[in-house]
Amino acid sequence: MLVKEQILENKIVAIIRGVDLDHMNDTVGALLKGGINLVELAINHESDASISETLASLKLVKRTYGDKVLLGAGTVLTTDQVKMAVDAGAEYIISPGKDLKVIEATKSLDKISIPGALTPSEITEAYYAGADFIKIFPAGALGIDYIKAVRAPLAHIPLIAVGGVDMDNMTEFLDSGVVGVGIGISLVDTSAVYNENYEKIERLARQYVAQTL
Repeated sequence: MLVKEQILENKIVAIIRGVDLDHMNDTVGALLKGGINLVELAINHESDASISETLASLKLVKRTYGDKVLLGAGTVLTTDQVKMAVDAGAEYIISPGKDLKVIEATKSLDKISIPGALTPSEITEAYYAGADFIKIFPAGALGIDYIKAVRAPLAHIPLIAVGGVDMDNMTEFLDSGVVGVGIGISLVDTSAVYNENYEKIERLARQYVAQTL
């Protein structure tokens, strides 16, 4: 199955942020056991060393789980980072904003482009520049009514809701017409990770997946 089709079918992208290399494999393993195979590793931009650690994490997860996980890189800000992330194993590139050069670089490497956008103008510009999906961010702050209003004239553009999406509102977002959601801390609970309570991550994953069935 193609990457784009897997995203459409599975709907939930687990966003891993703030998890170090030592805990990464077990965290991804827990998500997989819970039924989530779309995993985004968000690049930490605090320093060159933290960027390198994120790239190392991508390589580690890809080496460990192979095709069992559909791996993406998040918070990608530059064309150089696109190339490094793809070299490390990323199949899709997610950005917080609309950068046409990042979209172009992603598509030139035959990968899935998911830039962030807020307004109808940003959404359409990114989509017609080649983006496969548009990440509506921050979806929770904008609200369900905003998503519905934007989709009225732009229903042909596949949207993914990210930011403030959780167990309480995910079904509403999916019902509003978005094709997928990105879930961060409410799924990948870093306190559970560092307490090595991976059963909690697995349990949360199962609960989220159950809402999509």
